[in-house]
Amino acid sequence: MSERLPCTPSQTVGPFLHIALPWPDGPFVVPEGTPGAFWLRGRLLDGDGQPVPDGLIETWQADPAGRFDHPDDPRGAAKSDVPGFRGFGRSATDAGGWWEILTVRPGSLPSPDGSTEAPHLDVSVFSRGLLHRLVTRIYFPDENAANEADPVLAGITDPRLRSTLIATELAGGGLRFDIHMQGADETVFFDF
Repeated sequence: MSERLPCTPSQTVGPFLHIALPWPDGPFVVPEGTPGAFWLRGRLLDGDGQPVPDGLIETWQADPAGRFDHPDDPRGAAKSDVPGFRGFGRSATDAGGWWEILTVRPGSLPSPDGSTEAPHLDVSVFSRGLLHRLVTRIYFPDENAANEADPVLAGITDPRLRSTLIATELAGGGLRFDIHMQGADETVFFDF
């Protein structure tokens, strides 16, 4: 009879995040000084409400016209009219769990079911303890009618859960969006 070896333990996303994934201009979806640009800031928090200092937040979004310069856009790739817009941002969290992205407001998008999706940013969260990224969305607080008609938000019937996907306005400009990985305030995450 042959000897059975113990299972190799699973591995999670580790400290390589800070070695391989961030880059100096990662938080800039648009260059500083771009008309209409604003800072989107927030904190990545664990299930106890403590900051996650070694996480990474990645955003993807359409331009203000609701277009992507990507071949997967079913309407065809379209260069943005916003100079320097790249539609993608990446921010490592600091010791307090804070992250930030400089961006512009995206436009509405056509949904595969024929309806319209409200302006939003798609977000991926990478952190210790995760085998795969977590995926969520950020919606805008002043888009009430569009948010009500959005097919993704409409699928979340609990108002408390829906509220975890809506950013809040900051005094002095910009938006805040905290991401709670677990716990009573857990952000809604989606299968991808």
